[in-house]
Amino acid sequence: MKRISFSKNPERFIVREIVRFTQRSPWNRRKVDGGRFWDRPLVAFAAGDDLLFKQYKKIIGKYHFTPQEIFERSFGKSRRPNELSVISWVLPASEDIRRSNRKEKIYPSLLWAHARNFGEQFNVRLRDHVVALLKKKGYQAVAPMNSPHFRRLKSPRVGFASNWSERHVAYACGLGAFGLSDGLITPKGKAIRVGSVVTNLPLRPSQRIYLNHHANCLYYFNGTCKTCAERCPAGAITAKGHDKDKCRKYAYSSLKTKRAEYGVSITGCGLCQTKVPCEFEIPKLIHRAHGQRAVSASS
Repeated sequence: MKRISFSKNPERFIVREIVRFTQRSPWNRRKVDGGRFWDRPLVAFAAGDDLLFKQYKKIIGKYHFTPQEIFERSFGKSRRPNELSVISWVLPASEDIRRSNRKEKIYPSLLWAHARNFGEQFNVRLRDHVVALLKKKGYQAVAPMNSPHFRRLKSPRVGFASNWSERHVAYACGLGAFGLSDGLITPKGKAIRVGSVVTNLPLRPSQRIYLNHHANCLYYFNGTCKTCAERCPAGAITAKGHDKDKCRKYAYSSLKTKRAEYGVSITGCGLCQTKVPCEFEIPKLIHRAHGQRAVSASS
């Protein structure tokens, strides 16, 4: 297929299209009250040969795809990593969804459960939309989490995992850093969902502005905060970090009756993502200390 040339700023084009789809798509509307699941997204980019992707094979496991591996599995063509780009986005939960979940102490609110279920269905469609958009322009692209090659598994090293971690990809793109609960704390907080696409469209990598992978968490910054641990009804968060087994058992067993009540097939309590200092922003104390700012590509 003949490639259609972009403007001088293909990054801006991608950001604009992701924002437009999020703002206009009917799939981003809640059936219960007509409100939006997700506010304006953040978008950023990474080079396919970024060294972090190879490091993830040691940090997460050998099974974790590099951009080159998922691209070649999808298209059967050998590609050098420096010919690929990664697009990542963060979908911030709307304020009314977050507000509803702040009130909860044991179970997720109805709106939160719907965001996890139906809001993620929107995210699946957003991934497909970005892939289709790039294909229309003559480029190849794959959304790894929508791919038949995507797998969830249990690793002896990190517990429950997958062969493509949206949060780790977002970190590589400079969209945020990890907190005590393993949540990604972004300029829009950690009450979020994340998505990504790998493509052979050349894109300028976004700057990674975080000092380390825990840079946005108050607990790791000065030890003053463990609010996410206090909010966790499963006791899955401690000073040692996040116990995935306890978290998963609570989300998939203890919340089983709530799924039927709320009319969803999947949920998570999300209490550690709301009524915490990093719910909708990087804590102000950290902002002042490091002078951090939002990712420029997403503004």
